[in-house]
Amino acid sequence: MCDGNMQIREVRPKVTLVVRMAASVANYDYIVDWEFQTDGLIRVKVGLSGILMVKGTPYINMNQVNEVENLHGTLLSENVIGVIHDHYITFYLDMDVDGPDNSFVKVNIKRETTAPEESPRLSYLKAVRNVAKTEKDAQVKLKLYDPSEYHMVNPSKKTRVGNPVGYKLVPGGTAASLLDLNDPPQKRGAFTNNQIWVTPYNKSEEWAGGLFTYQSQGDDTLAVWSERDRAIENKDIVMWYTLGFHHVPCQEDFPIMPTVSSSFDLKPVNFYESNPILNIPPNMEKDLPVCNAAASA
Repeated sequence: MCDGNMQIREVRPKVTLVVRMAASVANYDYIVDWEFQTDGLIRVKVGLSGILMVKGTPYINMNQVNEVENLHGTLLSENVIGVIHDHYITFYLDMDVDGPDNSFVKVNIKRETTAPEESPRLSYLKAVRNVAKTEKDAQVKLKLYDPSEYHMVNPSKKTRVGNPVGYKLVPGGTAASLLDLNDPPQKRGAFTNNQIWVTPYNKSEEWAGGLFTYQSQGDDTLAVWSERDRAIENKDIVMWYTLGFHHVPCQEDFPIMPTVSSSFDLKPVNFYESNPILNIPPNMEKDLPVCNAAASA
């Protein structure tokens, strides 16, 4: 029996579909998980493990090392140095949000100052939306004190209240390359010059470092393609996002490295009319509340 004072609370387990890929590249193992969640969010996790990159040394203790000498790493064990290095994983995101013709919108979050006597508040926030017209407009270096959201929208498809349907990239912990732009490894890996790029879809442009990265002189990379500054507004476009790790080895990393991980999200932004979880039926019919009308007096 249910009366007017009864409150029904419902709790459901979170169910996530995980698609995993594992790749052994040289001495490292890379684990990539794509998590598809019931609220429409897609979370991409990258885990790094494997055998650490090391080099030999005559040193067996740090007390033998001159203070000004650069080991280019950390003394991990007798005669073994773990070399400082970076990892970059670039994701090719052919979004096609509700159709092929999309636009990239950078939503800058700005501080506005109130006028004297206008409000007890001294400042507030506003969002400034900028639609990228060409490839160079969409190149992004992430900055903590210049916050933005990065939306991929379909301008021709609107919600019932008029917002363009879209998904946004939510960056996670990442790293920027510190190498000189003309350093040969950086010329080959110039796709790390920015964390976000947007290009027109082109079947021949699928690999950010080109087809033959280790033989490249830097003439076939994402950075070179984007120099053409092609139009990308309301086009079939691709977003590229680079997840990065700086790695200064420590003794706990040797000889087998514990997994280091990071992630980013692809999150619906006005893609649904409301929270999609609200329309998900219970797992079991018995989970539904059973209420009968109270007997009349």
